[in-house]
Amino acid sequence: MRAGLMIMATRVPKVASLLKNAVTCTSRTQFFSNTAEVAEPRFYDSLGVLGACREYEDYRRSRYGGLTHKALLVDAVGTLLVPSEPTAQIYRKLGEKYGVEYSENEILNRYRRAYEQPWGHSRLRYVNDGRPFWQFVVRSSTGCLDAQYFEEVYQYYTTDKAWRLCDPEAEKVFKALRNAGVKLAVVSNFDTRLRPLLQALKCDHWFDAVAVSAEVEAEKPNPTIFMKACDLLGVNPDDAVHVGDDRRNDIWGARDAGCDAWLWGSDVYSFKEVAQRIGVPL
Repeated sequence: MRAGLMIMATRVPKVASLLKNAVTCTSRTQFFSNTAEVAEPRFYDSLGVLGACREYEDYRRSRYGGLTHKALLVDAVGTLLVPSEPTAQIYRKLGEKYGVEYSENEILNRYRRAYEQPWGHSRLRYVNDGRPFWQFVVRSSTGCLDAQYFEEVYQYYTTDKAWRLCDPEAEKVFKALRNAGVKLAVVSNFDTRLRPLLQALKCDHWFDAVAVSAEVEAEKPNPTIFMKACDLLGVNPDDAVHVGDDRRNDIWGARDAGCDAWLWGSDVYSFKEVAQRIGVPL
């Protein structure tokens, strides 16, 4: 008994701090992973953490007429849509007639290095149509300097052939959310091709607003782009929840802006689940 009291005494300060985060319920997955070294499930459950999460969600629903949020912000690439085929495969396939000889694995490794290295030509990777950045990435990935090859690759990724929706039920879910009064926006690090791409995929009308980094001149995780999306929707950041697949860009960035945030593929796995958590039955 005494040993148990001593363990609790050493843990209580940290648990008390973490409980504050738990009450916000921005990410149960992240909270429980952060508290793993603090206590076993029965310890933080005995402190009412799970109950606090449910209580907080009930509180939000009482504020918004049964809903937890007034607006849903959605990341584009990796959440709303993904490439139809692996990028390296497309680079290789389109590049054969231009003399591209690298294997798909080589192209993929070179692509990752090029994409992730600091972009020193401007403070943004995607300025206007993003051509300088993507030209650098394509050339670095394939070793091909042919301007016509780059143009073919660049234009391919503006077509509906290049992309598919992550969730086949997305349209039905977004329609239900809007009917329930939830406002919707896309928030994406992308160039100016995003709007025509959404039109090509016939999903542009699902959203009330689109915040594109090339237009806002701020890239996630900069909170400016999330605040701009909320402004376009006419809601306060704390009335919105953002869903995205990148912990740094989507989750941390949204929270810095004052929004709630759920990690796609961890906190939520489908837009139906997103709607249910907001309080919209399907």
